[in-house]
Amino acid sequence: MNRWSSIDTRYLLFVLLPSLIVLGCSRGPEPIVLTGPTMGTTYTIKITALPEGVTAADVRTTIEGVLAEVDRSMSGYRADSEISRFNASTTTDWVVVSRDLAHVVQTALEVSRLSGGAFDVTVAPLVEAWGFGPKDARSPPDAEELERAAARTGYRKLHVRENPPALRKDAAGLAVDLNAIAPGFAVDRIAERLLALGIESYLVEIGGEVRARGHNARGEAWRIAVERPTLSERAPFAIVALQDAAVATSGEYRDFYENGDTRYSHTIDPHTSKPIEHGSGSVVVIHEDAMHADAWATALNVLGLTQGLALARQLDLAAMFIEDAGDRWRGHATLPFRRFLQDGREGGAVLEVEKAQQ
Repeated sequence: MNRWSSIDTRYLLFVLLPSLIVLGCSRGPEPIVLTGPTMGTTYTIKITALPEGVTAADVRTTIEGVLAEVDRSMSGYRADSEISRFNASTTTDWVVVSRDLAHVVQTALEVSRLSGGAFDVTVAPLVEAWGFGPKDARSPPDAEELERAAARTGYRKLHVRENPPALRKDAAGLAVDLNAIAPGFAVDRIAERLLALGIESYLVEIGGEVRARGHNARGEAWRIAVERPTLSERAPFAIVALQDAAVATSGEYRDFYENGDTRYSHTIDPHTSKPIEHGSGSVVVIHEDAMHADAWATALNVLGLTQGLALARQLDLAAMFIEDAGDRWRGHATLPFRRFLQDGREGGAVLEVEKAQQ
């Protein structure tokens, strides 16, 4: 899994990666809040009320059980996980995996196809070559190393069979990196388990991926503030309201390194085999589930404002691109996204915040 970080306070949850702020209120009933570490980051669960017979301890046990399952299956940071064993295998035959892992890979390949390859979970060799993998050796590769890594990638070389569940690769060196989709899946699975416990109103957050259902303790929709993509100060750019939806953000302004005069983003463009270079903004996607929101935020971020916005409109995705427009931050929102905006600017496709106001 990727490494994320979050800070929980009494009324605000500031999520550093990606940039979402869960807004609370100083008045009214306090929600039940459960937090804890998971896979190098933290989780935060907010529940409006527990049903009779269900305790906070029951909920925590359920949450941690889900997180352990996902970690054992999809973590690229433990050698004994399902995906790590698949990556280490040199066979090109079908490898039996769990139904959950097959489902996540199937979804990833669907987003890959619809995005023209902008989303590609086989970029693991490139991620590692550029210094963002488990070894965290942050330095750019030479031309020969990059060529070798690129030859081992390509989503069309990865195949999934859901019944019975299995994965297969055409090239022995192919490896899968689920950082851009597995956190969303974990959020969705926790949401499903909470509902199974009879919990109707909740907010689930893992490393910045958020899914909400029902209402908060004041009987209102859950309000999420999308952060301005800047390192200088953490402040809201826009506010969205969620009740039965998920939101994810992809951006370049926190996870990068510099080598000489060049800044290298952690997001790799599968078409160029290099980190993306189009600006320091971010992309926000709202979807009915967190797994799709997670994957699409990355795909649209790779495509960039022009191509990404065009595809989002074509597919009727709820998306907003926040770009650095010199003296201000400018947000370009699709029509489906504007329906979630709660800051008085629902009528406009372009939102602007002057940097001087930061």
